[in-house]
Amino acid sequence: MKLGVVGSLVWDVIHGRDPAAPPVEEWGGIAYALGAFEAALPAGWELVPLIKVGRDLRDEAARLLRGMSRVAAGARFVEVPAPNNRVVLRYSSLDRRTERMSGGVPGWTWAELGPMVQDLDALYVNFISGFEMELGTAQALRQGFPGLLYADLHSLLFGMPPDGVRVLRPLADPAAWLRCFDVIQMNEDEMAQFAPDPMATAAMAMAAGVGLLVVTVGPKGAIYFRNPAAPRLRGPGSGPVETALVEAPRVEAVDPTGCGDVFGATLVSGLVGGRAPADAIAAANQAAAKNATFRGASALGTLLRGGLVLPAEGLA
Repeated sequence: MKLGVVGSLVWDVIHGRDPAAPPVEEWGGIAYALGAFEAALPAGWELVPLIKVGRDLRDEAARLLRGMSRVAAGARFVEVPAPNNRVVLRYSSLDRRTERMSGGVPGWTWAELGPMVQDLDALYVNFISGFEMELGTAQALRQGFPGLLYADLHSLLFGMPPDGVRVLRPLADPAAWLRCFDVIQMNEDEMAQFAPDPMATAAMAMAAGVGLLVVTVGPKGAIYFRNPAAPRLRGPGSGPVETALVEAPRVEAVDPTGCGDVFGATLVSGLVGGRAPADAIAAANQAAAKNATFRGASALGTLLRGGLVLPAEGLA
């Protein structure tokens, strides 16, 4: 069984994560999700990365990929003749930050992506840059791919003005985007861009055919809305929309970077493994909480599997 992973591999420069330490440079973006998949993907499943990498960081990206054990044989990142995406993050608190992005990695067109998803069983899309694909490509993907489609909308809801500082803004044609995916992940700030009332956003998603809407609410955990009649998700087939808060464990957080990516990768791993949504979300909360106690993505898979990670391994 094959799970495709669409997202952007980003080189992060992080300020303020530890106020007493200098800025840290390391892999970020989809690297956090890949580390979580290493730990959470069920037996019998393997990863197929559908990830473009700028030529300037191709060698470093290849080393990262070679260190992963759940990747399909022969899989590789797709090199493009453009500078790789880079992000400067500045934390003002553990859960508030600004992001400034640069780089030129282009998104996927359906002509490129269509042939690459034909032998996949499920697809995880994480809008790390927000430019991974345009609406037309997402619509073609929904029409041409019969498997489970999971999307973390994240930076799709961020504009990028000329100075590169990402700012939240409403999504153009939100219902059309929602119709493209079976499972959608967003946080509470992103949810507010759809409608002032969270229940209105949930209703919009359910009407669009989303089977599971998951809203992360920081250290409190995640709230989900489940449509039992939606296709491609196991359920009773009828009945009212189910909603609940799944609480996260309390931890001494040192770094929230990548928590949403770890959460999503662990959640989709649970869903393709046949776990009930509430159970899969509980496991995702556990993994995200564990990630918050650790800095960096390079040894994340080992940490989430319960292995011993020396402090130096957490640095790129």
